[in-house]
Amino acid sequence: MKDKRTEVVEKLIDKSWSSKKAFAESIDIPYTTLRSMLQRGIGNASVNNVIKVCKGLGITTEELEKMASRKEDSTPITIAAHHDGDEWTDEELEEIEKFKEYLRSKRDKQ
Repeated sequence: MKDKRTEVVEKLIDKSWSSKKAFAESIDIPYTTLRSMLQRGIGNASVNNVIKVCKGLGITTEELEKMASRKEDSTPITIAAHHDGDEWTDEELEEIEKFKEYLRSKRDKQ
């Protein structure tokens, strides 16, 4: 069984990239190195490679640790809410922005 950090990294790569090989190329590490990191566990990889992977995913190592330490039932669910094409008043747009800030503040506390 993979450790949580490795599971998180693998899910983020799969979610955002067409392949692990494409991701490895984008962060300038050999695909075989990335594959080894995912098979053996992120904790067994060099610090430099972990940092490269995290930067490539747009997260810090601290954020990776937080994501890995979350309980299964507290994993946030992404909900897309588009308001393209709708006519919104300035007050409504301000309220939407306040709600987005509220949601971000809850995410930061997790």
